[in-house]
Amino acid sequence: MKPVERELRGTLEAGQDLVAAGYAGLEGARRIAKAREAELSAWFSRTYIERMQQGTGRIIDEDSVPWREYGATEWECAGEGGIFTALWNLSGAYRRGFQVDLYRIPVRQDTIEVCERYELNPYRLYSKNCVIAAADNGYHLAERLIREGIPAAVIGVVSRGIGREIHYGQVRGFLERPREDELVSVNLWKKETMV
Repeated sequence: MKPVERELRGTLEAGQDLVAAGYAGLEGARRIAKAREAELSAWFSRTYIERMQQGTGRIIDEDSVPWREYGATEWECAGEGGIFTALWNLSGAYRRGFQVDLYRIPVRQDTIEVCERYELNPYRLYSKNCVIAAADNGYHLAERLIREGIPAAVIGVVSRGIGREIHYGQVRGFLERPREDELVSVNLWKKETMV
C-alpha cells in the first residue's frame, strides 16, 4: 500500500470504529438538482426537487465539530470523489485497512434517486459536509454527533491488514482507487470552483 500524503492528526489503529458524520453525496446531489431542475421535473414533484436543492444547511468539517472532545482520534473530510475517496485517504495515510458496511453509510433517499436517474454512485459523488472519523468507541461518538443534530453512524472498523473491504449484504468486495468525482459524468465538475 502506497501511503497517502496528508498531515497525521492523531491515530488510526486496528479495532477502532469508523464513523460517518453527514450524508454521503448530498452536496453533489444538491448541485445536480440545481443545475438539472428542468430535467428532474419530469420525474419528481416541485416540492421534492426543492428539498433536494436545499441540502442540510449544516457545515460539517474539521473545524465545525470538536472531534477530539467527542472521542475521535483521527478524521478525514469528504469532498471531491465522495466518501469512498475519504475512506481511501484516511486508511492510506496510516497504511491500514478497514471493513465497512455500505448499508450503514448515511445517505438520503433523494440523493439515491438523483444518482439512479443519472447512473451515478452516491459514494463517489461530491460529499462536502461529510466526515469519516475513527474512534475507540464509535457508538459514543455517533451518539454525540446525533445529539448535535448531525446524522452519524458507525459504518465499520479499522483492520490489521491493508485490505479495504466493502460489504453490502452478503457480497464482499474491495475499494478501488479513487476516480473522478461523479459530477464529471453529468458535466458539472469545475475544479477551480469546487469548495
